[in-house]
Amino acid sequence: MGSWQAIGASILFVSVIGIIIMEWMPLAVAAMLGALLLVVSNILTLDRAIGYIASSHTTLGLFFGVMIMIRALQPTQVFDYLATQMVILAKGKGNRLLLGIVAITTPICALLPNATTVMLLAPLIPPLAQEIGVDFVPLLILMVFVANSAGLLTLVGDPATFIVGSSIKMTFIDYLQTLSFGGVLAVLVVVATLPFLFKKIWQTELSTTATLPRPTIKHPQMLRLGLVIVLLVLVFFIVGEMLPIPISPTTVALLGAALCLLLSHHSKIDSVNNILRDVDWSTLLFFMSIFVLIGGLQYTGVVSSASSVLAFLLGKNIALGTIFLLFSVGLLSSVVPNIPLVVAMVPMLQEYLVDAGFVGAEMFSPGSTTPLPPEVLPLFYAMMYGATLGGNGTLVGASANIVAAGISEQHGKPISFQRFLYYGLPTMGLQLVVLAAYVTIAFLRK
Repeated sequence: MGSWQAIGASILFVSVIGIIIMEWMPLAVAAMLGALLLVVSNILTLDRAIGYIASSHTTLGLFFGVMIMIRALQPTQVFDYLATQMVILAKGKGNRLLLGIVAITTPICALLPNATTVMLLAPLIPPLAQEIGVDFVPLLILMVFVANSAGLLTLVGDPATFIVGSSIKMTFIDYLQTLSFGGVLAVLVVVATLPFLFKKIWQTELSTTATLPRPTIKHPQMLRLGLVIVLLVLVFFIVGEMLPIPISPTTVALLGAALCLLLSHHSKIDSVNNILRDVDWSTLLFFMSIFVLIGGLQYTGVVSSASSVLAFLLGKNIALGTIFLLFSVGLLSSVVPNIPLVVAMVPMLQEYLVDAGFVGAEMFSPGSTTPLPPEVLPLFYAMMYGATLGGNGTLVGASANIVAAGISEQHGKPISFQRFLYYGLPTMGLQLVVLAAYVTIAFLRK
């Protein structure tokens, strides 16, 4: 591709990120305009741009399906009921409430993608915060931090981790034995910051919970059937791809959504049109557009050029490269959603290994079963940690962040870039430092 096209794609990408940081327009509008300008300027054809959207169909389909299921259950008031029960169990104390959010979110994110977990649990937060008399935005931000951090506990906890792990043929058990402790450290860092970053909520205490409203479950029969559908979806998220005929998480989510729509239509408690109208289309549009922007960088050779620069800067120093990748990918992931970031950076890292002479190009051919040399694996470990934890840095850093922002806006309180940064920057910085020390001790010390 011509150099002007590479420059144009880079300028558009940086401009979109800058507009988002300055909050000059909504996330979806900024990303969509940037993607369309790639097409209008003939850097990408419309067919190729749509192709990049199609390549992200698994992520988009998963989000869409879970959004439908959650919205279909709202008329039962199950989320309001569970929120009240959480406050009662915490006995009205803010510190117990914060620790409760950590305790509930962590194990779920070990088994489900973090954005999916946020979709399932975030609707609890606004009514819960209202009952205890605190702002729900910090609670949503905390849930995002825990979801992103706990996503490192298993190979399937974060899509970015799964993408990188798949590129080095890492199994679920391999990940548990090698990298899960990094996820434990990341969650512990979040817990350690609670009394400081969330000081106001930490110190909140209700004199009594007796006056709290007691919402009741409506349409119990519909709720029971809906929960059966959700439970089956969760089970097949875990085992679906191990069946004789594999079923992807995206297919499972869409099937669950279709069944919930059918249930809502049959029960007459809500209309299909109302449910579809309330889907967070702006979040889906943002992700579609950002995949096109990343595709523009790949198509014009910007990603390939970056791999050459990486080889020049690092040479064959794996230790330096590992720490450099951990922090650089972490910082990049704070401004670029981590899923498209690792999609772009995995081939860049593979090209670096070939350019630096660590492996031959045939190592990364689709049919290759030859494992990578153990000495280069810390580079991929660092990318997993950096891409996932960097997502805690800013509002646009991870898919879970965007999902939480959409839910917050639906409840009347948009999360500003600056407000998220207040909590995210220190959390991300501390986590990256702790994980850098862990990687050095566990994988680089000779």
